[in-house]
This record gives sequence, C-alpha cells and structure tokens, in this order.
Amino acid sequence: MSNKLIKKNLYKSMILSDIKLLGLHNPYTKQHSENVAHISSKIAKKLEMTDEEIDNIYWTGLVHDIGKILISDDILDKKGKLTNEEYEIVKKHPVWGYETLNTNIDLSKIAKDVLHHHERWDGNGYPHGLKEDNIPYVSRIIAVADTYDAMTSDRPYRGALSHGIAINEIKKNSGTQFDPEIVKAFVEEMGA
Repeated sequence: MSNKLIKKNLYKSMILSDIKLLGLHNPYTKQHSENVAHISSKIAKKLEMTDEEIDNIYWTGLVHDIGKILISDDILDKKGKLTNEEYEIVKKHPVWGYETLNTNIDLSKIAKDVLHHHERWDGNGYPHGLKEDNIPYVSRIIAVADTYDAMTSDRPYRGALSHGIAINEIKKNSGTQFDPEIVKAFVEEMGA
C-alpha cells in the first residue's frame, strides 16, 4: 500500500472517529451531518464536479458541525428560542470546527470550508461576513444542504417542515442567503 493511500485512509478514519464522538455528544447532530454529506454530494454531482471534489464535499459535510462538540446539550437541545448569548455561542461552532481540523495539514482545505458554511451570499452571514464568490464554493454547497436538512428534520423547538416548504424557502432565499447557481442545481436534483 502506498504512503498516499495510507495517509488518505488515516484521514478518513480520523474523520469517522470525530463523527462518532459528535454522535456520542449529540445524536441529532451526527445524523444531521450524515444527511448534509449525502445531500451535498448529490448537489456536487448535479454540478458535474469531479469524483475527487465530490468525495471531499462528502467528508466536509460529515464534519461541518464538528465544532458543536463544544456546545452544551442545554443549548443544542433547547426547546425554546435561544437567548442572544446562547446564539453567540452557537455562532462559534464553525470557528471551533476550523481550529480543530486545521491542526492537520491534510484537513486544512476541509477546515476552511467548514469555517465558512454559515456565510451568506449577501454578506450577512458569519463568522466573517464573506459575500458571493468570496465564500468558498464547497461552503456554499454545504450551506444549502445544511439548511434543507435542518428544515426537514424534527428539532427540539419545532417539528420538521415538509419537503415542498423547505424547497420553496431555499428558492425564496436564492441570491440573498444562497448562491443562485447552487440553488438551481439543488432544486433540479431534489425536485421542486
């Protein structure tokens, strides 16, 4: 086995271990991350990305919320609206995920994409308020998949929305929250 293949297998094992840890901390977040990885891969295929790019998007989707390990279950599972202070803590999870993943040279690209998955097309996202093409492409794909799965899943503070309502909400936010090109591919792939 070549060193490159050994290294790739090791990095995948590390990611799977991180996801297992996330699942022990918060089972919903683990399932959500798996869903986001799957949906992101489907979007990437629709966008005719290479197999290697699709593979990287899948692994990024799996760890996009890894920083939530540092957020207490009291906040993650809160049934009511978050306070401003609680929301500020939640907003730190992309930075914490980035800091965790960026310690490994082989995961530094994934780390950057994790850092920016809550940026918005209009520049009103976090943590850096990046806008349009300044947001990494993979982060823009993850953002759409992340939002769709969050809307169509039962959450402590509300029940799941229907597929149709979630699709319409994403279409409504095309050009403000989301990259219009990615929304178009998502809608074509997932059905309107």
